[in-house]
Amino acid sequence: MITPGKHSIPFAYKMVGGIVFFVLMFILAMILGAADATIHDIWLALTSSRTSNAISIIRDIRLPREVAGIFVGSALAVSGAIMQGMTRNPLADPSLLGLTSGANAALAFTIAFIPAAGYFGIMTACFVGAGLGALMIFGISSLRSGGFSPLRIVLAGSAVSAFLYAVAEGVSLYFKISKDVSMWTAGGLIGTTWEQIQVIVPFIVVGTLISIALSKQLTVLSLNEEVATSLGQRTRLLKSVLLIVIVMLAGASVALVGNLAFIGLMIPHVARAIAGTDYRYIIPMSAVLGASFMLLADTLGRILNPPYETPVAAIVAMLGLPFFLVIVRKGGKVFK
Repeated sequence: MITPGKHSIPFAYKMVGGIVFFVLMFILAMILGAADATIHDIWLALTSSRTSNAISIIRDIRLPREVAGIFVGSALAVSGAIMQGMTRNPLADPSLLGLTSGANAALAFTIAFIPAAGYFGIMTACFVGAGLGALMIFGISSLRSGGFSPLRIVLAGSAVSAFLYAVAEGVSLYFKISKDVSMWTAGGLIGTTWEQIQVIVPFIVVGTLISIALSKQLTVLSLNEEVATSLGQRTRLLKSVLLIVIVMLAGASVALVGNLAFIGLMIPHVARAIAGTDYRYIIPMSAVLGASFMLLADTLGRILNPPYETPVAAIVAMLGLPFFLVIVRKGGKVFK
């Protein structure tokens, strides 16, 4: 249970604190690495046309990958927050409920059967795969009377995720494209280009803006669906729109950097502990904290064993698995 003292601080101050933390993480991500840079180098890379070894590293390598990390972290955190609110399930996460595994399977099929597909084609396939994964899980969960339940959704998500990952592995092995698929599914930001960012970012921005616009309705829905209906909300339409937003955010994330588990699980819990139960505050806080966490994870991956990189997916998993176990142990309330 969150103490009343936490609510005495206006949300604007909390948001400013989150933005300051984000800026700090961004500066550290630009400075630290196999080749260290300075704040002056960052300033020159962003504001001038001068070139040097450090400026080129920042401008051509670090900046696009960290911009990608910012949007992916925000997208996964916001999609996780929406899923937790919509299903009233504290364990909901795009990676745990089949969206990223569906996108991964679609990616493998696209590389195998449409090798000439460009980046936009792969992104479209990831969207379709994420949507199919979500439909499979929610369809299985609703087969029995009583509708959705947190336990039923988690069980269906685990089964469908395992199945879709197996399908992706089978396609990769049969068509001998494991190396190509692994380059996408390793959960890394290496090699991210501005062209990829230009294709993906608009979808993430649109999805985030829609989620903010529907955050008030999501707050009511997260408390009680019957109350939401009695207040005149069209819950079926609202859920459909939110599901489309989740698919957009998760599909775009997989298309850009591959599979990253636990971000959509951890960050909304942290945001909820800071901002309370109102999704008008949870969603923007999740976006800022998700971006900051992704920057932190990528920075750690680059500085733990230079000049080699530790996969960012491994960093996230090492932090996320204990968090997941704590949530399960405490019955969904990690912050009391």
